Amino acid sequence: MPEYSNYIHKNLKDYQLVLLKKTDNKFYRSIYNKIDWDIRMIALKGPRGTGKTTSMLQRLKYHTIKNQNPLYVSMEHPHFYSRGSLFETAQEYYQYGGRYLFIDEVHKYENWSRELKVIYDGFPDLKVVFSASSALEIFEGEADLSRRVITYNFPGMSFREYLKMIHHLDFNTCTFEDILAHHHDISMDISLNTQILPLFIRYLREGYLPIIKNVKPETYTLHLIQIINTTLIQDLQLSKKLNAGAINKLKRLLSVIAESVPFEPNISSIAKKAGITREMVYEFLTYLEQAKLLNSIRKKPKGIAALQKPDKIYFENPNLNFALQENPETGTVRETFFLNQLKNAGHNIILPDLKYDFLVDNKHIIEVGGKNKTVKDKEVFIAADGIETGFANTIPLWLFGFLY
Repeated sequence: MPEYSNYIHKNLKDYQLVLLKKTDNKFYRSIYNKIDWDIRMIALKGPRGTGKTTSMLQRLKYHTIKNQNPLYVSMEHPHFYSRGSLFETAQEYYQYGGRYLFIDEVHKYENWSRELKVIYDGFPDLKVVFSASSALEIFEGEADLSRRVITYNFPGMSFREYLKMIHHLDFNTCTFEDILAHHHDISMDISLNTQILPLFIRYLREGYLPIIKNVKPETYTLHLIQIINTTLIQDLQLSKKLNAGAINKLKRLLSVIAESVPFEPNISSIAKKAGITREMVYEFLTYLEQAKLLNSIRKKPKGIAALQKPDKIYFENPNLNFALQENPETGTVRETFFLNQLKNAGHNIILPDLKYDFLVDNKHIIEVGGKNKTVKDKEVFIAADGIETGFANTIPLWLFGFLY
């Protein structure tokens, strides 16, 4: 069979070639090896800048075989403005031997759900990997993809991944239980030959997104603000079908939240400050959490109301504190980091009934604080900032960045 590239639109193939030349295999996101790439249709879902595109290009360049004739397309490419639909492109690609299609930014395409379903049903030996905004509800499109696609969520980088990508320090991941039981030995091994604390401070400010590899540290915050704006103006607007007025109200709500995170939300007060209704506050908080701009946390559910109102709201990651607040409070940054890393690693976090900060997996109570933090309860663990190694129930805060 002739090479499909002789027939498929040349501009798509040329664009792929340009991107592949800039793609290397020096660093893989930790989720890369957890993906079952043999599944017929895979969705890579996550915030902008978390490495979804790079992971697809790495798969295409280094881990596909020649007779699959892999093709990468971006739904932002001018080709899809007027020259062809996604289905027509996939059909032509398939007819000339293509068997591994990578589709980037699928939420930028109006009929993505319907056409992916037709592609899946019509070309049974075609593998499809597509990326989507974290704000997109994959299974709420016009067509039912729930039986056809497996979704993998891309979080931002862990502290461990940041050390590997930027500082070429390669450490193993740790389970949460390992950290609780063996934190002294683990932290001692890591900190013996590494000045870990200055690197942790840098990570909190500028290390969550892989874009730090390609930008100057002093411009990282500017790039992050651009990503926030694009997430609001493009991703949420497209996926939730919001008009410009709603987007402006979302921005106003985010600004109100930035003034006081973390906080226990008073919905009526927030609605008044943001100039929106109580119902819109609930709806917009959900959108901002889906877009990975906020993290909410609740106490143990007690009825339907508990499923709606979060008991406490944080930014999704500590880099956002520095981008959206003039002088973020140190304790807030610490708590934001801990909550972020635990949630990204798949742990269940709720507010304990006691006075402490977090209850992990309905089992372990964690108090987050500085190096001089103490508690009287021997069953409570302290995640302490500013220490290289721990002792007893006091664990270095930075070590919780090694969970993935």
